Amino acid sequence: MTPTEHLIGPASEAALLAARVCRTVQQRLESVRALTKDDRSPVTVADYASQAVVSATLRERLGGGSAPKTLVAEEDAAFLRDPARASYLEATLEAARTVLPDLTAETLLDLIDLGAGDPGSAPFWTLDPVDGTKGFLRGQQYAIALGLVEAGAPVLGVLACPNLPVMADAPVDVADPDGSMYVAVRGAGLEERLCVPGSSRTRQLEPTLPPADRRILACASVEKAHASVSDTDRVLQFLNANPDVLRVDSSAKYALVARGQADAYLRLPTRADYVERIWDHAAGTVVAEEAGCIVSDIHGRRLDFSHGRGLEKNRGIVVAQRGAHERIIRAIEQLGIK
Repeated sequence: MTPTEHLIGPASEAALLAARVCRTVQQRLESVRALTKDDRSPVTVADYASQAVVSATLRERLGGGSAPKTLVAEEDAAFLRDPARASYLEATLEAARTVLPDLTAETLLDLIDLGAGDPGSAPFWTLDPVDGTKGFLRGQQYAIALGLVEAGAPVLGVLACPNLPVMADAPVDVADPDGSMYVAVRGAGLEERLCVPGSSRTRQLEPTLPPADRRILACASVEKAHASVSDTDRVLQFLNANPDVLRVDSSAKYALVARGQADAYLRLPTRADYVERIWDHAAGTVVAEEAGCIVSDIHGRRLDFSHGRGLEKNRGIVVAQRGAHERIIRAIEQLGIK
């Protein structure tokens, strides 16, 4: 057993509970919108409730001993503490009580603020409580991404995808009732599970090596502003005369590459000063690499998680099966994409 394998249980439980909360909010989109008078409010509520539940679960399960306790997450509670946002606080508290029935408003806010931890030299958790805003609001793909970072690299990742079907031939633009979850520990492999509590259905995903000369099927966001679409198209057209793209929101794309449903995920920079956030990629990096894939920036460098909340030393993201990664990096170089 690796030094971090004992943390799989608490991390998986936290992600599953957060998925349950997010499903509840997604099923009540209209009632949340009616309460807050804001069409985008359901994903805001899900973000905050998910982060509170993950914080509470990790604190309860890892309260003693030497397990990492610092959480570096996307949200803080300043928005909800504003009296003008009382309707958001009410909706968030109702959602979180799905799994924490005795939760008070003040405890909720404090749990969310636990995500303001300092990503220092000690091991820390990093969380994106709802990755894939547009997918969530459309009732399609989103993810809860929880990673453990140690010495500048993620060593454990849990990627809960509540709407992503396990079956590769099922449509990805339709919400699956069970969803899927990916649990990886560096050096211990990758496991696929159903995203439902108590499920015993699991399978170990083995590394695959597709032929080096086959067409590359890439996945990209439905929300095209997340990456440079023109540059992605240039790369794929350079590699394939008529490129295929699988459109899926969120870091569920890491899972699609890891399980061989897609060959690559390209996230090319939209501007020179854009810095990727660690919580968007920590969990997915372990998941993909434990499936035998390569995760790098557009220059082929490994992602460096030792520079605070951003991937300051990297530009863009390339996640690919081994047979495709070198071809993609070479295409980026030859096309002069910076």
